[in-house]
Amino acid sequence: MKLTRAGDSREIDAEVISRDGSTVRVRIGDRQLAAEFAPNADGGGVLTIDGRRYPVFGARRKDSILVSVGPASFEFKPAEAASRRRARGLAAAEIIAPMPGKVIRLLVKAGDAVEAGQGLMVVEAMKMQNEIRSPKSGKVERLLAKEGQNVNAGDVLAWVE
Repeated sequence: MKLTRAGDSREIDAEVISRDGSTVRVRIGDRQLAAEFAPNADGGGVLTIDGRRYPVFGARRKDSILVSVGPASFEFKPAEAASRRRARGLAAAEIIAPMPGKVIRLLVKAGDAVEAGQGLMVVEAMKMQNEIRSPKSGKVERLLAKEGQNVNAGDVLAWVE
């Protein structure tokens, strides 16, 4: 995805490398960092990076996510080039929820070998069931979604390596 800071027209590549519970490892430009996120009741949360705590608030727009972290504001947009690069096999492909819905059925488990176009899970949205398919052949590195789980558009559901 692409990241822009409010008041700055430059776009920076941003990518989630891994998630483990509340810890997220990301790459922003050439820099990698780990952060912990603790959600709060109002839909925001607290982001902890290198021991410093930042209040975080976010809002989804049609084609982007707006995030304020402390006094700074950012916009995240999908990066078509990054999606194509991952699909060609240069990195693990993130399987993203295309719309909000509920995971009805998992068709694979972590460690399974999959072919390009093979169904990974079924997500129900607006009373329709949608099969989420692998963009490439490989191995299911990780499944983040669980049966019965509600997901938002843009949530990472799985990784295929």
